[in-house]
Amino acid sequence: MASALAAKMGFNSLLRKQAKNFNVRICTMESDMEFSCEVKWKGKDLFDLVCRTLGLRETWFFGLQYNIKDTFAWLKMEKRVLDQEVPKEEPITFYFLAKFYPENAEEELVQDITQHLFFLQVKKKILEEEIHCPPEASVLLASYAVHAKYGEYDPNVHKPGFLAEEELLPKRVINLYQMTAEMWEERITACYAEHRGRTRDEAEMEYLKIAQDLDMYGVNYFLIRNKKGTDLLLGVDALGLHIYEPDNRLTPKCSFPWNEIRNISYSDKEFTIKPLDKKTNVFKFNSSRLRVNKLILQLCIGNHDLFMRRRRVDSLEVQQMKAQAREERARKQVERQRLQREKQLREEAERARDELERRLIQLQDEAHMANEALLRSEQTADLLAEKAQIAEEEAKLLAQKAAEAETEMQRIKVTAIRGQEERRLMEQKMLEAEMLALKMAEESERRAKEAEQLKQDLQEARESERRAKHKLLEITSRDVYTPPGLPADSMPPDLNYSRENLSFDFKDTDMKRLSMEIEKEKVEYMEKSKHLQEQLNELKTEIESLKLKERETPLDIIHNQNTEQGTSKHSNFKKLTLQSTKSRVAFFEEL
Repeated sequence: MASALAAKMGFNSLLRKQAKNFNVRICTMESDMEFSCEVKWKGKDLFDLVCRTLGLRETWFFGLQYNIKDTFAWLKMEKRVLDQEVPKEEPITFYFLAKFYPENAEEELVQDITQHLFFLQVKKKILEEEIHCPPEASVLLASYAVHAKYGEYDPNVHKPGFLAEEELLPKRVINLYQMTAEMWEERITACYAEHRGRTRDEAEMEYLKIAQDLDMYGVNYFLIRNKKGTDLLLGVDALGLHIYEPDNRLTPKCSFPWNEIRNISYSDKEFTIKPLDKKTNVFKFNSSRLRVNKLILQLCIGNHDLFMRRRRVDSLEVQQMKAQAREERARKQVERQRLQREKQLREEAERARDELERRLIQLQDEAHMANEALLRSEQTADLLAEKAQIAEEEAKLLAQKAAEAETEMQRIKVTAIRGQEERRLMEQKMLEAEMLALKMAEESERRAKEAEQLKQDLQEARESERRAKHKLLEITSRDVYTPPGLPADSMPPDLNYSRENLSFDFKDTDMKRLSMEIEKEKVEYMEKSKHLQEQLNELKTEIESLKLKERETPLDIIHNQNTEQGTSKHSNFKKLTLQSTKSRVAFFEEL
């Protein structure tokens, strides 16, 4: 049955070679692409096609990876694609991934697309726990990942719950603490809010600058055995070769920088490394399979070439790319400053408009109140005039009644002679008439005084009406309010503002100022690093009380021990490389 299957596979391979084209699928970190390739194409032809499609010029970091049985391999550039051990089914699937990592991402990564691809790949490895990341660094990295996706923080847009569907932290970190998703989001958002003023590209670079200091960043691990048969791990990265114990991938037992290695070779499953010091014995180890040795050799050669390349003068192509990148960064910086000035002026104009609208509403309210006061004054004046007229009429009526009473009194006097009884009665009536006349006179005098008082009130009401009209005239004729500090001609009546004043000339002085700012940023780099460490310590302190110690993984325990001892990735590498190469080889063989 096995022979029949091999024959069938050989027949399929023969058919593929006889065909003119074959199909491939390229999986990147963002999307998939499909191409039709010629049978005669070499790996470099396919790789160059993918790089051109992506607009990628820093090709030396990347490669095309494919799965083979229970491991993976990288497509060789110099051999034909179909002559390699690629999958037999079409479309053939390749993964476009970073094969080699930079020592310093900020200095080496020039293109934005290169930086973005590294950011996506490193983030995926951290979330899938292929790179061990402590909890406090995970929260800070998550905040930069959010900034890279959503842009600058805006509390009106980024409200609680906007990260509910995002995968931002490794499951190991989430399980390690008694914290809800809302509590994690609150801490990530708090860090996110502190990144104001950064662009998405800058957030991605900050992410890589933090990630590159993680112990497992950029390291490829392989299971090996030394002469004694001890199981060990070989780590290959941008700095050199490292030997680890199988249960500790964070702290190497010994390291060999690339500048101390003269030659690397393998024979069957045995791998041989010759140090630069010829007096030092070569050290050898065995791997599980021949295919693994080929993969180790590829990574060693590529990392060694890049290690030496970094220490030479950049090629003309790289110099041109860096110059273009500097110009592009300068252009973006100037554009960002222009946009910030436009935003500031727009905000000032909006504040001035709001102030004018508020002042206008206030003036309208004052005018409305003056109108109401005037109306009330007019109504009061009319009422007082009406009362004065009624009082005058009542006074006239009382005077008429007093005259009638006087006439009646005279008539009674004339008829008083009619008799004693009649006289007594007449005297009594006369007395009563006099009393009534006196009361009428007093009432008439009182009414006259009241009429005089009403006339005075009427005059005062008319004076109040005159003053109210005068105040209304002052309000309606008052000048439009202009906020202090803003020129009177900067705000036209319709509250629109021209963008002509927001134009910007890209002058030499701007470039000089930008250069001075870049120099200033270099000086402030150490302070930012100190601030970053303080930020990480603060995050660690905030969540430490919620940690579940029993859920710590072995790597978490090792990382905590290294932190307590003050051991970092770079300090440990420096310490190990201070030893002589001979002593390190002897130490490796004695493990």
